[in-house]
Amino acid sequence: MIYIKLFLSFAKIGIFGFGGGMAMLPMIYQSAQQMGGVSADEFSNLVGISQVTPGPIAVNAATYVGFVTAGYGGAIAATMGVAVPSFILVSLACYFINKFKESTVIKGAFVGIRPVTVGLIAAAVIYMGQSVFASVSLVPVLILLATLVAIGKLKVSPIAIVIGAGVIGAFLCG
Repeated sequence: MIYIKLFLSFAKIGIFGFGGGMAMLPMIYQSAQQMGGVSADEFSNLVGISQVTPGPIAVNAATYVGFVTAGYGGAIAATMGVAVPSFILVSLACYFINKFKESTVIKGAFVGIRPVTVGLIAAAVIYMGQSVFASVSLVPVLILLATLVAIGKLKVSPIAIVIGAGVIGAFLCG
């Protein structure tokens, strides 16, 4: 029964999760909370792990939540739940967008969806920020600020930043 619950919960995310993995994170977080298996700190760690492992963040996050909730079977159910509807919807969207790409209705729909995507990504930032600022510690705050500068101004590779922040965190926060 838990496998069906995981599949349906993540299928809903796969169907309604517009804007990519980061925009899906608030829905994944809510689903993880309903399943009762993942704390806010664990979810923040999950996002970090999902960023540095290969594959889409939503699939990685679903796999993790499913595994924590119900082992390997849960991981498979949650992963299939988030991936199958997305695959079907993208296939249908490609067909219809190509067929009706000049439609003002389609263009208008995309104008309406863009701000929602930004809002969902902002919500993910807020959820993740809660765990960073829950216990105000200087090192995580400095890592956050250094990341903003390194990416925004210095154009440093995100991979180098993640590795560097992991090393710094291991030595200064571990």
